[in-house]
Amino acid sequence: MLRSFFTLFILCSISVYSGAEEKLNVLFIAADDMNCDLGVYGDPLVKTPNLDRLAKMGVRFDNAYCQQPLCGPSRASIMTGLRPDTLDMHTLAHELRKKNPDVVTLGQLFRNNGYFSARAGKIYHYGNPSQIGTDANDDPETWDERYNPAGIDKTQEDKINRCNDGKGLGISMAWWGPDSADEEHTDGMVASRIVDLIKAKKDEPFFLAAGFFNPHCPYVAPKKYFDMYPLEQITMPDLDEAKKDLEDVPPMAIQRDTKNWPYYFKNVTVEEARKCKQAYYACNTFVDAQVGRLLDALEENGLMEKTIIVFWSDHGYFLGEKGLWYKRKAFERSARMPIIVAAPGFSGGLSSSKPVELLDLYPTLADLAGLSAPGNLEGLSLRPLLTDPQSSDWTKPAITQIWHTPKAWGYSIRTERWRYTEWLEGKAGRELYDHEGDPEEITNLANDPEYSNTVTELSAKLKPYIKLKPHKREDS
Repeated sequence: MLRSFFTLFILCSISVYSGAEEKLNVLFIAADDMNCDLGVYGDPLVKTPNLDRLAKMGVRFDNAYCQQPLCGPSRASIMTGLRPDTLDMHTLAHELRKKNPDVVTLGQLFRNNGYFSARAGKIYHYGNPSQIGTDANDDPETWDERYNPAGIDKTQEDKINRCNDGKGLGISMAWWGPDSADEEHTDGMVASRIVDLIKAKKDEPFFLAAGFFNPHCPYVAPKKYFDMYPLEQITMPDLDEAKKDLEDVPPMAIQRDTKNWPYYFKNVTVEEARKCKQAYYACNTFVDAQVGRLLDALEENGLMEKTIIVFWSDHGYFLGEKGLWYKRKAFERSARMPIIVAAPGFSGGLSSSKPVELLDLYPTLADLAGLSAPGNLEGLSLRPLLTDPQSSDWTKPAITQIWHTPKAWGYSIRTERWRYTEWLEGKAGRELYDHEGDPEEITNLANDPEYSNTVTELSAKLKPYIKLKPHKREDS
């Protein structure tokens, strides 16, 4: 009898221990304002060897879209799995808990389930560079530990070259390429802290978030990354041709961009724009190098087979296409950004063309880690696409919305073939682009009678997602 009891005790102990050992870690890597001008997405110029390395381990999502192309609402949506309308968050204001006091954030879910949850750098919204080194709009309930480094990109702002007059660095065309080490910069410090945490927490389950500030303006990276992109290799679209792309779009689609258009800023020359584009690419490769340091740390600590790795950006970015710069637009260049997911037990080196959304990451990570997620999440787990990247069962579209004022807002739906956008539910105009033959969204087909059935069909699909609260809309 005693022997049987002892045997049962040992078996139970082994079972509990094994269960703890089987918990998968999460490495959650964020870039800021990074579009898909990346080698890993087929760009022949922009070097991303470490994102290439990550993609070989997992699935690259080629049609991934944000919920709103603005840092604050996009990041709040990612971290809650809820759309901006549900959160009632459409600006950069610090109001997540004020408006949603009981929400369970992604890091909080892992924390509630016995994980060590920590971040370094920008996960929720930060003014860049004004709030670097602070907690900014962070949510303390998400984390056990927070780290706010400030490198020379913050402490030596006076050395940054500014192309646009009268604007702060947080919305600027400005750059600096000092002869410096990676670790002198904020993003290098972010990587160093996460590397240290990987080593320190390798024997317990963790949710570690590395929030890189690049390539958000001002575009600052060590000179060695600038040297990878000789200016003669950097081209800009012809402005006369670019202007033609916007002749058939509703005014509301670009109302924030026309005051000093092109490039959003007054008196910026084409040569200055080329220099900023070079700097943006340098920043992308700088971020890629920090991703490599994180992957090396996982390998060196024997954690690669125990860790789910996600790389994402909060939205896309214009670099002169259509004469535009910056974000906050419903076009593909602004709404689309990279997502790469690598998880133990799934094949690597695959890509998916299915439309997915940033808010799908919350249910995906909960699913892969075996955690019970809140029942109100508005995304879906990407597990089916990690198993079969072209699964015919995945039919969910991607929804991106724009909110400027109660009198200026719109919604855009992206399917595998079409992007359809309504401004004030169509009262201020519509856009329809056929991505089968027009990936740059040059020709608006919304008013072409040949496509009236497509407009009607997509409008009906979009309607259930339009849930802007009454105080945020004045469209009558």
